[in-house]
Amino acid sequence: MDSHYDQVMKARESAQAGTRLYFAYSTILDRAAFEEWRSQHSYDFFQLPEGKLAEALEVDLVYDFPSRWWGGRVAGLADAPGRSVFGRLFEIPGKDWPIIQHKEGFVTGMCVERPVRVRLEGQAGQLVEATAFTTSPRRASTEGPVSPRFIEALVRGAESAGLPAAYVERLRRGE
Repeated sequence: MDSHYDQVMKARESAQAGTRLYFAYSTILDRAAFEEWRSQHSYDFFQLPEGKLAEALEVDLVYDFPSRWWGGRVAGLADAPGRSVFGRLFEIPGKDWPIIQHKEGFVTGMCVERPVRVRLEGQAGQLVEATAFTTSPRRASTEGPVSPRFIEALVRGAESAGLPAAYVERLRRGE
């Protein structure tokens, strides 16, 4: 049986050219943690671009994935009229998309891809459609506590990504 790395490298070889717009809102924004993950999984050749500050519209965080690794529930996205989630919008080369899928838990079935409408900061009303990752409905549960360690990582990532201070405070409160 192929390792996750082998699966990703095979997918990467067969990936189409072009780019994908990726909306990141979670722990991938913690650059130090991402660099460590990248090294642990032999993806040292991959560089996550800087990305642009962005806001996904009509969605909100929902702590619906129980994680043994995090010691509690972690966040996904849910449809939520009038709400929004801040993050960064990245343009990822098609050949590197399988690496993002691996990081987000798509490869292991923890997460699924979902489209989101994203407004770029400083670009008066410009909306784009991007792909985000959220909890697989098969794995979703709101039982048990939210992971304090995950909240700390989420806040660290939001701060290092330059997300708005009021939004960082909302994350700190677990909202």
